[in-house]
Amino acid sequence: MENTVEQFLHLKAPFAAFRPFQSGAYRSTTPIPSPSTVYGLLLNLAGIEQRDNLVAPTTLIKEDLPQIEIAIGQISQPETALLCQQLHQYPVGASGAELAKKTYGAKYWIAPVRRTILVNLDLVVGFKAEKWLCDRILKGLNGELEESRYGLPFAGDNNFLFDEIKPIDSPKMARWYSPLKNNSHPQPGICRLTIWINRADNTKTQTAEFAPSDFCLTPPKDAWIEIGKSLVFS
Repeated sequence: MENTVEQFLHLKAPFAAFRPFQSGAYRSTTPIPSPSTVYGLLLNLAGIEQRDNLVAPTTLIKEDLPQIEIAIGQISQPETALLCQQLHQYPVGASGAELAKKTYGAKYWIAPVRRTILVNLDLVVGFKAEKWLCDRILKGLNGELEESRYGLPFAGDNNFLFDEIKPIDSPKMARWYSPLKNNSHPQPGICRLTIWINRADNTKTQTAEFAPSDFCLTPPKDAWIEIGKSLVFS
């Protein structure tokens, strides 16, 4: 990318949850947001719509999104907490219809679920992009964009918001997550993260196993993940 600028953000949230693709009564969270999640957050700050305008059963992603290189570092390890909730599901067809009579018009397809959440999220995110895009992201943070943007930047689940997202001059000491190399040894903190989501064909969604580095000030070379046009068409 020509005229590339490097910028870092410090992000803090009291609660967060970054859910991988999953189903069932137990919903886990990854220890950090995935590169695809951070990419969406940066576009949201810049007021750049990620969703395509085409009318289709599935909301697709635009094909002209800008390229960004992203590095994600964990400043401190968040605690993990567990929420117990009642999940109202919509049965397929006539499944469970015999239960409706017993609830006298109330919701009858309810199941207990457990959800893990992160407590005291503290991250540093680095991104490399063309200068116009970096400037636009910072303007979005400062409330200086002339056009409106869709929704709020949230910490995974839409009921968890960030307390702080601020630009910093240099990265903080952090454990930076990089994709595992072939024949890597097992180590604590390994997780599978989504790099790019293909909404038209989920078999083309790109994921990788990531592991944290030792604490260091600058992201290792392998921690920078490129996202954007080059992945949209794959």
